[in-house]
Amino acid sequence: MSRTDPVRVLVVEHEAGAPAALLGQWLQQAGADLDVRRPYAGDDLPDTLDDHDALLVLGGSMGAHDDADHWWLEPTKALVRRAAEERVTTLGVCLGHQLAAVALGGRSARNPAGQQLGLLPVGWTWAVHDDPLFAAAPGAAGRGLHWNDDVVVEQPPGTVVLALAPGGELQVARYAPTVWGVQLHPEVDEAIVRGWHEEDPDRHAEGVVGPVLAAVTEARDELERSWRPLAEQLVALARQPREAYP
Repeated sequence: MSRTDPVRVLVVEHEAGAPAALLGQWLQQAGADLDVRRPYAGDDLPDTLDDHDALLVLGGSMGAHDDADHWWLEPTKALVRRAAEERVTTLGVCLGHQLAAVALGGRSARNPAGQQLGLLPVGWTWAVHDDPLFAAAPGAAGRGLHWNDDVVVEQPPGTVVLALAPGGELQVARYAPTVWGVQLHPEVDEAIVRGWHEEDPDRHAEGVVGPVLAAVTEARDELERSWRPLAEQLVALARQPREAYP
């Protein structure tokens, strides 16, 4: 692949209200061609990643172990395993982060501390400074939007912890040389957050969502500066020969 060829990214979207949004825009601006699959709407998933240079697995309201209710979760996990084996650059977001962990031998469950909701500090570890994808983030990405009930409660073997949430939950991780997960949502804006609240308003503590929406709106420029480099670096890594990874 030359540096001018589009990077073909397979995007697994789990529900209409959780699209690639800003992350998708940044990927396209960095030179990616998005192949968005919506299995909940009848799209199939490929058996291999032979026609793709990267994999992006998005968030959703289901759990990472809910294969019986959502047929595409196991095929998605199979794609993550293939990506790990074949050194395909992969990022999981929220549910995608949990699916990647489960696919590679970990476990996800409800957070005993309750729902994570709002702009939370990103607790970077020293390991991030040597990470191929996130090394540019420390100092830039100080906060990220969380909107999740489940977390990774058992890490797969070989996990490199890149960030921990304020409660100690796994926040950002490298699960394999080319597979990463983020529990937070770098892709969303205030319109998507508002839609999540409107879909299920009774689940959120009174008076919480308004301030969260205001905070996301106010922090829009900060969040873009923080997380746009993630998309740019993902595209850059996807351009590398797969043999370049250990």
